[in-house]
Amino acid sequence: MFNQLIGTKEVAMADEFEKMGENLRAKTGKGLDEWVAIARAAGIAGHMALVNHLKSDHGLGHGYANMIVHAANASAAVSQDGDDLVEAAFAGPRAHWRPLYDRLVGLVQGFGGDVEQAPKKGYVSLRRKKQFALLQPSTKDRFDIGLALKGEEPAGKLELAGSWNAMVSHRVRIAADEEAGDDVTDWLRAAYDRAG
Repeated sequence: MFNQLIGTKEVAMADEFEKMGENLRAKTGKGLDEWVAIARAAGIAGHMALVNHLKSDHGLGHGYANMIVHAANASAAVSQDGDDLVEAAFAGPRAHWRPLYDRLVGLVQGFGGDVEQAPKKGYVSLRRKKQFALLQPSTKDRFDIGLALKGEEPAGKLELAGSWNAMVSHRVRIAADEEAGDDVTDWLRAAYDRAG
């Protein structure tokens, strides 16, 4: 099951998950598919809340509970088409952000042919060997660009991401009446170069 879910991750990681899945059945009498069904049936939102539920109510260790929740969430994400996720992110009052998004994606793809788009619920992650940026129409009045620029000093619109999103170190906020300027292009290029 994990080989299907993680696709682009290393084979060693897939093998480790497979072994954990085999051990899960040996220790609990249930396979990963059965535990994923149990996790989904719990109806608990939030990764850690579900992990804690599996630990406290089902006696699982943290590693197994975490693996099950990741599998449950990955299966749900795989069932949604990436185009559908992008369309949903730009629906309704956020629709006016779509031209900016399209322009930024085109710009980044011009940096090299190795850019992978990974749509998530509400934003799109941009990756090379690792994630280097994310594009998010946060509200009808603000578009956020997350950047992996660890160690870069904040300057101008470039601010530390803080608790906004742990997958990036910096963020640029674009207001509805603003344009993403050359500085945004430069920061995206720097993040792209670091991810190679």
